[in-house]
Amino acid sequence: MLLTTLKLTNFKNYEGQEFEFSPRLNCLTGLNGTGKTNVLDALYFLCICRSHLGLNDRNLVRHDADFFRVEGRFELVEDKIRIVAKYKSGERKEFERNGTLIERLSDHIGQFPVVMIAPDDVRLVQDGSEDRRRFLDGTLSQVFPEYLQNLLNYNALLKQRNALLKSFFEHRQFDPILLESIDRQMPEPALNIFTIRNKFVEEFKPVFQEYYSAISGQREEVDIEYQSDLSNEGLDSLLPKFLEKDRVLQRTTQGPHKDDIILLMNDLPVKKFASQGQLKSYLLALRLAQYEFLRKAIGKSPILLLDDIFDKLDENRVRQLLNLLVERNFGQVFITDTQRSRIESVVSSFSGEYKIFEVEGGKVV
Repeated sequence: MLLTTLKLTNFKNYEGQEFEFSPRLNCLTGLNGTGKTNVLDALYFLCICRSHLGLNDRNLVRHDADFFRVEGRFELVEDKIRIVAKYKSGERKEFERNGTLIERLSDHIGQFPVVMIAPDDVRLVQDGSEDRRRFLDGTLSQVFPEYLQNLLNYNALLKQRNALLKSFFEHRQFDPILLESIDRQMPEPALNIFTIRNKFVEEFKPVFQEYYSAISGQREEVDIEYQSDLSNEGLDSLLPKFLEKDRVLQRTTQGPHKDDIILLMNDLPVKKFASQGQLKSYLLALRLAQYEFLRKAIGKSPILLLDDIFDKLDENRVRQLLNLLVERNFGQVFITDTQRSRIESVVSSFSGEYKIFEVEGGKVV
């Protein structure tokens, strides 16, 4: 799977720009704030229907404009496909495939798999469990349509339940029949989410450990563990058991929305005991294992986006990473960096086709 062209109109700091990409390696260089990452985010948006940075759609519109448009042309083995994403202020975003409106965005997610490695990946380790659940959801939603549908259903029910709990507290009244009507619907999607997450972590773990060893060249033992309220008990029994606590806190305290993955190195939390170099290798291994899982599950190579990852990597780790990209035949790769000289040094050891784009102020110069 390849992205051959990308057209941006009023997307972030791009008024109008078209890119024609190499099928193997594409490098974007330029100072911070010039728009390198915005190109990767536009590409990510085309594939996943949202910004990698978690920005609201209206915040993707260029200053002084009221809409944006992103168009990408993909080549698959059997087909050529044009995807257009459009958003106008005050309206819902729309996606088109070869000129036909995509009625449900959930049907589009997973058609064009993508993995992005970016500086904000450090949140997987340093921040709360929400970022790690987002990692799980972002991976599994691209592979299993039923997972995404169960996740959407569960989150909608969870939102309703939390709103009810808050309303009960504020109005000092409680309607058990109304609450039970929601509680009755939640266990099934919750169990489906738990089952797929649990199986994924078991399959993902050895691939992750292999990549960490290849990147670091060191002897640390790394591990990940799946933590869930549903490991020992179903949600149908947990909800009534924790009802009083939920009423006091005005939110649902049990369920897959509280799941986490525990990140370990030598049986200790990565957050507390890993060095900067070890942490960077750990995060790279997580993302490359994610890539490998998607490639195996979907049957085509995802697009790999590497955003400013060389700043905190020493020369040895950069070399290890590049060797992996070449030896394991990763598909189309996009790299951004602030230093053109460093990019040129990187591609000098790359035997395949590549392009370098110099970005300045939302334009390729």
